[in-house]
Amino acid sequence: MKIRTLAGSVALVALTGMATWADPAEDKLVINGEIEMITHTEKAPDYIEGLSEQYSGWHFRDADTRDMERDDFDNPGMLAVDAAKEVWNTADGTEGKSCASCHGEPESLRGVRAVMPKFNEAKGEMYTLEMYINDCRTERMGAEAWGWNDADMVNMTALISYVSRGIPMNVAIDGPAAPYWEKGKEMYYTRYGQLELSCANCHEDNYGNYIRADHLSQGQINGFPTYRLKNARLNSIHSRFKGCIRDTRAETFKEGSPEFIALEVYVASRGNGLSVEGPSVRN
Repeated sequence: MKIRTLAGSVALVALTGMATWADPAEDKLVINGEIEMITHTEKAPDYIEGLSEQYSGWHFRDADTRDMERDDFDNPGMLAVDAAKEVWNTADGTEGKSCASCHGEPESLRGVRAVMPKFNEAKGEMYTLEMYINDCRTERMGAEAWGWNDADMVNMTALISYVSRGIPMNVAIDGPAAPYWEKGKEMYYTRYGQLELSCANCHEDNYGNYIRADHLSQGQINGFPTYRLKNARLNSIHSRFKGCIRDTRAETFKEGSPEFIALEVYVASRGNGLSVEGPSVRN
């Protein structure tokens, strides 16, 4: 594991009063005894300067939490997948269509989660999975758009992630995605709030450290949406971004904002090569 900068560690120790080191768990994730997940690579993508290797957040959780993700019966996030399957087959809107009307079975979207966010050529802008879902609802179904953190929206992203489990993340960072990636990278290294902390201070300089009771991960998002034991619900990527910036005591951005879309592009690219895990289980 690479040696992180001393300055970031000192800042967090000053903030919390304690920081102790613990290596990521040496463990392998196989779901239901059959889906082998790539949760660790010995080499990070060349375009990521601050990581020499990649770890899914799964490696930074305790054994009981890791075990919950190994079996769909024990994974509370699977309740959201089951709920989304019902919605998938339910007609809604003025066109009388369901998701199944156009896409057939959810498995037809296998691989979609692995390339999100993706530049939408027709719209001329970067689209997240949530935005594609709402386009289907408003333009094809004649239904109302879902809110970013509505239960139906988060559940549907869980279902689309579920059918892509095991596929390596492969988010484009070149072509029309490049300016979004550059903006997201700038945000990742920008210090926010009264505490003047950036994403990198925790997830690059200090991953592996225990801060209070939390074992800091690399902040990978291949496992989202993720069921957090802390709040007993499924959480979206942008909801987690919002919480992180809030914790720096800064005025945060909104879910679906241009800032968070760009940040998602960059952070997702830091996990290229790790398997889609969602819905995962975390603290």
